Amino acid sequence: MENKNGVSFLGLVMLVISSAIGAGIYNASSGLASVATPGPALLAWLITGVGIFGLALSLKSLSETHPELEGISDYAQAGFGNFAGFLSGWGYWLSAWLGNVAFATMMMSSIGYFIPSFRSGNSLIAVVTASVISWFLTILVTHGVESAAFINTIVTIVKLVPLVAFILLGIIMFKANVFTEHFWQNFSTNFTYTSATGKGVFDQVKGCIITMMWIFIGIEGATMMAGRAKKRSDASRATIIGFISLLVINAVISMLPYGYMSQAQLAKISNPALTYVVEDMIGPIGGALVSISLIITIAGAWLSWTMLPVEATSQLANQKLLPKWFGYLNKKNSPSHSLWLTQILLQMFLISLLFTDSAYTFAISLCTAAIVICYALVGAYQVKVGREQHSVKLMVPGIITVLFEIIGIVFAGLQFLWLCSIAYVLGFVFYIMSVRERGEKLTKFEIIMMVIITIAAITSIIALVMGKIGVS
Repeated sequence: MENKNGVSFLGLVMLVISSAIGAGIYNASSGLASVATPGPALLAWLITGVGIFGLALSLKSLSETHPELEGISDYAQAGFGNFAGFLSGWGYWLSAWLGNVAFATMMMSSIGYFIPSFRSGNSLIAVVTASVISWFLTILVTHGVESAAFINTIVTIVKLVPLVAFILLGIIMFKANVFTEHFWQNFSTNFTYTSATGKGVFDQVKGCIITMMWIFIGIEGATMMAGRAKKRSDASRATIIGFISLLVINAVISMLPYGYMSQAQLAKISNPALTYVVEDMIGPIGGALVSISLIITIAGAWLSWTMLPVEATSQLANQKLLPKWFGYLNKKNSPSHSLWLTQILLQMFLISLLFTDSAYTFAISLCTAAIVICYALVGAYQVKVGREQHSVKLMVPGIITVLFEIIGIVFAGLQFLWLCSIAYVLGFVFYIMSVRERGEKLTKFEIIMMVIITIAAITSIIALVMGKIGVS
């Protein structure tokens, strides 16, 4: 069945790319150089590529074997029940809009290349400007998700041009002797930072993977929008094409600077790193062009991530895992209630940036931990589908996904998952309301899980206040 007014195949591909290409790629080279030499970084890319490919294949397979399901919360619910569906959908919603805090801060820092008062990313003028942009994007999406997706396609094409230009420039300026000088050696022989001294290959790979996981968040964009696509079958193809494009772009852009600057120079460079790498290559005009590119890039990613969280809450409402209020559609077929609630919460976080930088770090920590839970449930459901169909071929992508997500959160730090429990407790009120709307009662399993997660949330708050755990 075809939806003539839906999102096109190109729109879905661009949504995947735009959702995942945000601020992360512009600072990836510095982030990787601070923890790894080129060899371990490439090994980490291989591991991450295999892990995310498993996720992409799982999303593609589930989209084809269960076309009646929409979005990752649907997969969790179908595989493991209502409460798992709620945890997945609520976590995805949290992850998507909290990630916008990172976009807001990085965009303001990019503007700071031209206007110093914006450089910190959390000055009064920066927060006011970010708030205005955020409200504008919300209003844009309330006027129709499909039209917003079309605009996103144009923005994505525009922002890919300078990234391709950097790849060509990086290849021209690439120095093989710089890239290979300290390819595998550990920090004790080639790096001056005390905190990193003595790290071997394994620890370097471990340090890289969380940065790479953050870069790929958003790869599920086409799956989340499958219900609004012109053809549902386009979503699975868009996911794979989007993954391949992202892997090539991210890996090449993050690794090329290793062939221009030494690792120590890259690690010390100001943020966003790509701006100052290009500035060093061709002068201030290069830094200015990259800053403009970054602003456009974040605008596209921000628009994408304004659409995706409300799709999550709308789907939860359709699944009766959230109250009907969340699924309300306005005359433009846009979930306006969810949009306004999400925007209000985002505005609160933006205001908090005026008083502390911790709000930004806390948001990123929750964002990463929440999305890991969502992705792991997708993989687990893929394994279940494979078992039911007695197909090892179907099980393998799911197994890879689950193992990679578990390894990722362990490498990142389990305290992030612990802190994430706080955000889940806030959603229990809405889940209980939805259960009552269905005329049902909470099951014993749901009550037990809520109690466990609530205890985890309380203890994490206590640990946070006492300084036993941090958010960075």
